Amino acid sequence: MRTARVAALVPVHDQAAFLPRALDGLLAQSVTDWEAVVVDDGSPDPDAVAAAVRAMADDRLRLVRSADNRGLGATLNAGLDATTTPVVAYLPADDVWFADHLSRLLGCLDDPGVVLARTGLADPAGTAYAQLVQVAHRRTVHRWTERAELESDDLDRLFWSRLAVVGRTAGTGVVTCAWTRHPGQRSRAIRESSDGGLNVFRSRYRVAGPLRFASTDSGEVDEVARYARFRAARYPTTPDGLNVLLVGELAFNPERVLALRERGHRLTGLWSPDGLGDATVGPLPFGHVPDLDRTRWREAVRELVPDVVWAQLNWRAVPFAHAVREAFPGVPFVWHFKEAPQRSTVRGEWPLLADLVVRADACLLATDEERDWFATALRGRVDPARLGVLDGDLPKREWLDAPRSPKLSDTDGEPHTVVLGRPAGLDASWVVGLARRGVHTHLYGQVRAPGPKGAWTTWLDEALSAAPGYVHLHPAVGPEDWVPELSRYDAGWLHRFSSSNGGELRRATWDDLNSPARLPVLLAAGLPLLQQANPGSLVSVERVLRAEGTGLFYRDPDDVAAVLAEELAGRHGAAAALAVRERHTFDAHADRLVDLFRSLTRQRP
Repeated sequence: MRTARVAALVPVHDQAAFLPRALDGLLAQSVTDWEAVVVDDGSPDPDAVAAAVRAMADDRLRLVRSADNRGLGATLNAGLDATTTPVVAYLPADDVWFADHLSRLLGCLDDPGVVLARTGLADPAGTAYAQLVQVAHRRTVHRWTERAELESDDLDRLFWSRLAVVGRTAGTGVVTCAWTRHPGQRSRAIRESSDGGLNVFRSRYRVAGPLRFASTDSGEVDEVARYARFRAARYPTTPDGLNVLLVGELAFNPERVLALRERGHRLTGLWSPDGLGDATVGPLPFGHVPDLDRTRWREAVRELVPDVVWAQLNWRAVPFAHAVREAFPGVPFVWHFKEAPQRSTVRGEWPLLADLVVRADACLLATDEERDWFATALRGRVDPARLGVLDGDLPKREWLDAPRSPKLSDTDGEPHTVVLGRPAGLDASWVVGLARRGVHTHLYGQVRAPGPKGAWTTWLDEALSAAPGYVHLHPAVGPEDWVPELSRYDAGWLHRFSSSNGGELRRATWDDLNSPARLPVLLAAGLPLLQQANPGSLVSVERVLRAEGTGLFYRDPDDVAAVLAEELAGRHGAAAALAVRERHTFDAHADRLVDLFRSLTRQRP
C-alpha cells in the first residue's frame, strides 16, 4: 500500500447532514495518496456521523469520536494525533473540495520554502484569515489552541500565525473548494454580526465552564477571571430554602441570581434555545446553577418539582416561557419581563406575551411606567395588584467594591463623557458639536452587528477625522473594571431621544418606558447621567433621575457643555450617584423577591 502524503482532518459537530457531500468530494480527489480522519466532537447524532463514514466504504477513511464537545482546537489536535503524514489539509463537514483541490495545494507545497498553501475562495471573499477548507500545510510541532485557553473565530490566533514563523504562505490562484454559508456554522455562533455571540456559542456547544472568548466583531471576554470569585464561593442551602426554576434567559448581569443562592435557595436553569449574544443562557459560567436537559425538559421539570418558576427576561424568551407556563399550570409562576412589548408586537408574539402577563401568578416589569402601560393595555384582563416593578438587569453588588480613579478632567480641565455599548441617538454631527465645545466622548464596546448596534460604523470615521483628540474608542469594559475604569469620567450618556407622548401613556414608545441597562453601571462608578430633557412627556428614566438628583439634563450641545461645567465645579451629580448606587443593585431587592416567591407558594395547595 502506498504511503499517504496528506492527511485530511474532517471535524464535525451537529453537521451530519452535510457530511456525505464532504466525503464524496474527498473520495473524488485526483490525488489518491491521502488518509482521512473524521473527528466527531460530541455530535448529538453520532450514529448518523458513523453511518456516513461507513457508507464511503474506503479504508483510507477512519472515525474518531469524543463523547463530549471539546471545541475546535481539541478536535483538530485529535486529528493531528491520529495521523502521521507530512502534509495536513482540512475539510470541515459542511464544506466541499473539488476534484483538483489537493493536487493544487500540494503543488504549492513542492516549494520547500512554503509552509502553508491556500486556495481561492469565492465566498466569503477577502477574509482576514484563511478558512479551514482552503488550507494545507506542512506538519510541524505546533498545535491548535484549545478551549481552556481561547475560543475564537480568528483562525490566525488559533493556529495559522504559528506557521508564519516556519515558512511562507503561497496561494494556488484558483478556487478549488466551497465554503458553505448556513446558520449552524461555528463562526456564525461566535459573531454578533451573524446573530451569534458568547452566549449563543455557549448554548450551542453546551460549554459548562467559563470561557476565554474572542470575536472578530465584538472583542474579548475572560470569564475565567471575571467569575473566579463566584465559582470559588460556598453557598448554603437552608432547610426552608426554595427550589427555584429559572426559565428563559438572564440578559445582562446574570450573576445577580446568586443573591438568591447566598440566601440559601436552590436554583436550576432551563434556558431558551433562541438566545442573543448578550442575553445569557446556560450553562452559566459562574456555576452554582445546574441546567435541566432541554431535550427532555418536561420530564426534567417534573422530576425537579420546583417550588416556583421564575421566567424572564426579554422578548426572545417569550415563546419558551409561555410553553413552560402551559406545561405546568399548577406550579407558581412569576413572569419577569423587561424589553419590550413593542418588539413582541412586531414579531407577532403579543398574544403570547399578553397571556403570560395575564396568567402569571405575579408579573414584574422594569419600571413604573412599563407596569402602568401593561395595566392599560390589558385593562379588564389583568389584576393590577399582580403587577410589580423590579428591573431585571440590575447588577450584583460585589462590583461596587473597587477603588475609584482620578478624573481625567482634573488633569486637562475639560469634561470627559462616556458611552457604554450602543451609542443610541449619537452621531457624527452631535459628537463633533460637543468637541467644538471642549467636550470629550469616550465610546466603549462598539460591536459590528446589524441594525442599531452597528449604526456607529457609519459615522465614527467622520467623527474621528473632524474631532481628533475628542472622540475616543475603547474595548468593552467588564463589571470587574466598571468602577476603576469609568470613574475617570465626569458623566455617562443614556439614550438620546425625543419623546412625543405628551404625557399620554398610550403613546409611549419603549424609550419612554425603559430603564437602560447602562444606568446602574454608570451609577456604580459614581457618574451622573446625561439625559435629554423631554418636558411634558412621560419618560421613566427622566422621572427617576430627577427624583434621585443624578441627572444632567440638556436639549442641545450648548446645554451639555453648560451642565458639565456646572458638574465639574461642584460634583453634585457625582455625589448623588454615589449616594443611590446601592439601590440600583439586585441585592438591594432580593429579599422582597423571595418574599414574593414565598407568598405564592403559600397560596398553592
